[in-house]
Amino acid sequence: MNKLILSISTLLVASATAFSAHAQDLKGDIKAGEKKIDMCIGCHGIVGYQASFPEVYKVPKISGQGAKYIVAALSAYKKGERKHPTMRAIADSLSDQDMADIAAYYEVHGKVDGAELPATAAEGPAKAMALVQKGACFSCHGANYSKPIDPSYPKIAGQNADYLFVALKAYKTENNAVVGRGNAIMGGVAKQFSNTELKEMAKYISSLPGELKTVPEHKFR
Repeated sequence: MNKLILSISTLLVASATAFSAHAQDLKGDIKAGEKKIDMCIGCHGIVGYQASFPEVYKVPKISGQGAKYIVAALSAYKKGERKHPTMRAIADSLSDQDMADIAAYYEVHGKVDGAELPATAAEGPAKAMALVQKGACFSCHGANYSKPIDPSYPKIAGQNADYLFVALKAYKTENNAVVGRGNAIMGGVAKQFSNTELKEMAKYISSLPGELKTVPEHKFR
């Protein structure tokens, strides 16, 4: 198991270079980012907002997410490694600097100074615990699933369960023009599990305390 965890971690670190190095290295401007989020808040600024493609699910919480991960995700949509049509169109409209600014804004959006998370994740149902151990999820996302070993990986603790499930399934999808995610390492992890098992894992990870949240924008309060 330890060798498997080490191998997955090493491969994921190597795969990070596939993202836009230029965008990752740019310094984001929080105030500039605040002026560029109009296309984001219509989905990510409404608590409980549900997308309807490829199925009905709550859009991800992005306030409090790591800036480098947000840039990495947007870059993947722009390059077609992630195939969600709406997100790809949005990413296509953004420059590398736009991505860096938006990411810098959301990283601190809704952040509470002094708030601390447990160092390790709480125990969950035995089945779910066995599944996340098999997937070695903590080896990249951190022992509490909110402190990833590389800032270009996402915080996942407390993320919407239905979104996590849809995202994990997307890594299993191949040869589809509008659905799927092209990360080979995550694909290898997700394909170990049935969809029922992925749903169990997503439910457990969603139940954990984390820094992710949806902060209502003033237009939707």
